[in-house]
Amino acid sequence: MTRILQAVSALIVVGWCVAAPVFAQNNASIRQDNIRSVTISQAIQDLFPVQTEGIDYQSVYDAFAQLYANPLDLNSATRDELAATYLLSERQLNSLTTYRAEIGNLLSIYELQAVPDFDVATIRRLLPFVTVTDESGLFGNLPTPTDNYLIVRYEQVLEQQKGFSEAVPDKKGNLQSRYLGGSSQWYVRYRYSRPRAFSFGLTLEKDPGEQLTWQPSAHRYGADYVSFHAQLQNRGKWRTVLLGDYQVQVGQGLILSAGFVLGKSAETVQTVRRPTLGVRPYTSLAENGYFRGAAATYALLPSLDLTLLVSRNRRDANITTDTTGTLRMATSLQTSGLHRTQAELDDQGSLIETNLGAHVLYHDRRQLQLGLLVLQTTFDTFFRKRDQPYNQFDFTGKHNLVVGVHGSYIWRNWNLFGEVARSSGSETNSGGLGAVGGALASLTKKLDLALVFRHYDRNFHSFYSNAFSEGTRANNESGAYIGLKYTVYRKLALSSFIDYFTFPWLKYLVDKPSDGFDYLLQTRYTPDRQTAFYAVYHEEHKQKNLPDSKTKDVVGTTRRSYALNVDFKLSPGLSLRSRAQWGSFAYSGQTPSRGFTLVQDATFDYKRLSISGRVALFGTDNYDSRQYVYERDVLYTFSFPAYFYQGIRHYLLVQYSINRHLTIWARLARTDLTNQNTVGSDLDEISAAHKTEVKLQARWKF
Repeated sequence: MTRILQAVSALIVVGWCVAAPVFAQNNASIRQDNIRSVTISQAIQDLFPVQTEGIDYQSVYDAFAQLYANPLDLNSATRDELAATYLLSERQLNSLTTYRAEIGNLLSIYELQAVPDFDVATIRRLLPFVTVTDESGLFGNLPTPTDNYLIVRYEQVLEQQKGFSEAVPDKKGNLQSRYLGGSSQWYVRYRYSRPRAFSFGLTLEKDPGEQLTWQPSAHRYGADYVSFHAQLQNRGKWRTVLLGDYQVQVGQGLILSAGFVLGKSAETVQTVRRPTLGVRPYTSLAENGYFRGAAATYALLPSLDLTLLVSRNRRDANITTDTTGTLRMATSLQTSGLHRTQAELDDQGSLIETNLGAHVLYHDRRQLQLGLLVLQTTFDTFFRKRDQPYNQFDFTGKHNLVVGVHGSYIWRNWNLFGEVARSSGSETNSGGLGAVGGALASLTKKLDLALVFRHYDRNFHSFYSNAFSEGTRANNESGAYIGLKYTVYRKLALSSFIDYFTFPWLKYLVDKPSDGFDYLLQTRYTPDRQTAFYAVYHEEHKQKNLPDSKTKDVVGTTRRSYALNVDFKLSPGLSLRSRAQWGSFAYSGQTPSRGFTLVQDATFDYKRLSISGRVALFGTDNYDSRQYVYERDVLYTFSFPAYFYQGIRHYLLVQYSINRHLTIWARLARTDLTNQNTVGSDLDEISAAHKTEVKLQARWKF
């Protein structure tokens, strides 16, 4: 371990020494070859320099990838669509809106330099995700280019996992592996779309251990996961018509929320408000949290829209009977999307869920937005969670109705927003209230502010919500959040937040009402466009059951996280990233569990070839002090592993564009543990101290 530490440390020092002469260079101009220089990976790492649990990073990555492939048209994008990039302050959004209204359409993306309050650093981060349909201004409006591609991906863990090696007898006495399918994973996606016009998509996936089965009677059609959508947009008064799988983002996500929403992160101001984006095609591989059916938005008036949705979907659920054996009921929803064993197959599609919804939205293009939303959810089977104290106020029954109102108002550089909803059902534990409201403000050209207050009753039930919260669901919580971002000058920015929250009722592994708080401090320094430094400190205080306590004592816990990071470009084609990350976790009165990781990344781009790699050394006392670190992966794939125990992690990613149609990716990643004899647990356990993953992907652009 000492030799590994010395080797990684030496690599980081060499990277710093080689990059030192570059630090003095500075060029504020924006050049054509820099438009696509900010990758999706860089955007994700800027938003999440310290990764934590509780955010759907895969959905965030999918949204950025789609935005990267289909940039927003600066002349037609709505304020909410621009706000959803999380890259612009309220002052900048107002300036761009005013500029378009007073000057007219932009003729070029470079015209952003003429918009008041737009600095070079912001423009450079924004450029990969925006466009202007006709930059020449000489030949009229050219049609927006289409995105038409087919992707095929194959993945494999080279070592044998227990689920594929140990055999058990089936019902007939024959021996079979515990996982019913093969160990490979494959994925196919076809997408044909044009922004603001149409979108057609088909996705097929098989996870490791799943079978390829054609059983229409059991709703299995070859691949374990099949997703489809067809959408038309802006056809007269029909703003959108969509068939297939979709999500809806409305208000502050208290009733309907798509996956692309962020909460507490290093972007301490812009990410706390949810933009109203309406109906969106569902393209993620997460096999839950979406509607399957039809949705349409119709313009009753230029400023008044009506959206109707209908959905009927089969959900994975654990089905059992009551103590009398007469009442069939669902006790939990399974959200992993894995169907590898017979028990998981028994849960697959066992609960039919029907949704009917309506949304009326009034929108003044520049100031006011008001909406009324209704969503009725019906299950074909009685739903009741297991009889545990913390489940006392959870949803019980077959029907759940949620009605809410939302709104926002822009006054100067203030954006006031809020949403209130109430749930009701046939059971006595329904009838809770949920409310969230706040403000974003650019107080000065250098200082931005975010305020968010929320209260969710313990019996407030909303199955498709993702409102701002500390917990994973918007219920049984009250809290207050304040975030600040201060630009000292164009090269140096400081940001922070503090959030206080209470849980009035019990939670899983917390056997009494509890409270807590967390705060984050970040500084970012960019001396030139080749170099960026940042430092982050995050501290979180919560209450949990003390492990191994017979009396289930609830005690305070403290988690501390530190991160130091530097990015530098040695040349136009070579960039390095060095990172040191460490932290601790402790139950009150007990010895902290500590962990660290040292990471060195390198990326080399030359013409059609791109090579990136990592060497990471890590060491933790146990899983409690695990370190989350983002990894680059093939296109449309997100890698966010937890490093724990002691060892070394490295990967190599190669991308090569053979021609303008065909691009291929190959990725090899390996983890070696130095203090363990196995990797993984349960059926995923490997009887060796290492794990090797291979991934191959090809994309054909039509």
